[in-house]
Amino acid sequence: MRSDLPPLTALVAFETVARRLSFARAAEELHLTPSAVSHQIAKLEQFLGFLLFERTPRGILLSDAGESYLKRVAGALGAIGDATNDIRKGARNTLHVHSSTSIASLWLMPRLAGFVHAYPEISLSLSASPVHSDFALGQVDVDIRYGVSEWPNLVVEPIFEEHILPLASPDLLARQPVHVPSDLLKRPLIQSTVNLVQWPAWFASRNLIGMPERFAFRFDRASMSLEAAVQGLGIALESDRLASQHIEAGRLRPVFHPAWSLAIKAHFMVYPERHARRLEVARFVAWLKGQVGGVGDPVA
Repeated sequence: MRSDLPPLTALVAFETVARRLSFARAAEELHLTPSAVSHQIAKLEQFLGFLLFERTPRGILLSDAGESYLKRVAGALGAIGDATNDIRKGARNTLHVHSSTSIASLWLMPRLAGFVHAYPEISLSLSASPVHSDFALGQVDVDIRYGVSEWPNLVVEPIFEEHILPLASPDLLARQPVHVPSDLLKRPLIQSTVNLVQWPAWFASRNLIGMPERFAFRFDRASMSLEAAVQGLGIALESDRLASQHIEAGRLRPVFHPAWSLAIKAHFMVYPERHARRLEVARFVAWLKGQVGGVGDPVA
């Protein structure tokens, strides 16, 4: 290796920390420990002979030298990612999909057999985590994301409209009947901490003022909230799409009429425009749209 080039792993760690301004968040994205990321940064600083970050009581900031270096390094890493991505795309019949965790386990996995049956020649790799994929790394073709659609320079397509509503097991409702929204204030409620729609928004939609003193359970995954509701541990405020299998099997049921739900679009297919030229990506996108009868127009 050229003696004037630092290790690529150290450069990737630097770019990630600089973008996230957090060793912990960078470590999560890189699937490393914070100490390992800190070691990479220290190694790079030693190689360069200057500090890349300023450590403050409130966290870390890029030094002036680090800011200047980032401008050059980020562009170089992007070029490497694009080149790697283009070369890798030359290997046909492979597809790499990343997804947020709950839609992967609750909605996508039960349908994957249909994709395999339709396209047996495509080798599919599926990974799931709450961290959005970085397309510059050239590892993912399509990212299925949850959140507000603010991802510039990417094709962003909503997958479906979903309805957020209180869901409970028939056993719990038999033990603790719920007739009107105010009854919920006296029932065990389950909170999904990462959901865009929270209990206060649903209560406000029913003109109900007040909240329970505490939640019976809190989870950071919809799958765990729904499983707790299936077990009769409480009432979850979740998506009818993600809960569809539980509802169809009778394990959960809407507490109120579906008209008392909040409609949102929060799950999206996201990918660089150049990826759409790959046949495997085009087939997956078309197949996924077919699972919901079309997803609407792409947004910028």
